[in-house]
Amino acid sequence: QVQLVESGGGLVQAGGSLRLSCAASGRIFSLNAMGWYRQGPGKQRELVATITRGDSANYADSVKGRFTISRDNAKNTVYLQMNSLKPEDTAVYYCNAAVNYYDYWGQGTQVTVSS
Repeated sequence: QVQLVESGGGLVQAGGSLRLSCAASGRIFSLNAMGWYRQGPGKQRELVATITRGDSANYADSVKGRFTISRDNAKNTVYLQMNSLKPEDTAVYYCNAAVNYYDYWGQGTQVTVSS
């Protein structure tokens, strides 16, 4: 059984920073693309950022220049450094990973940005 466990969410004031982590565990034979998605109140889930095993990153336009995705392949972990946070970044953030050629999701971590 493969699990993705997120951490690092919380409450922060606008302009502040948070760092999310997501660790994959279990019987992992192949770990390819990893990423972060978010779902704000009353909104659909949307892509935030993805990163390939070779560290090629892709970002949503709304977070470019403020968020940085990175990964540690030795630890099967992906990170999301979020700077200059805005109230509109408030959402549940979900980790996603292609593990053993299947798509897995974490349970989500709440990020709340106060104005």
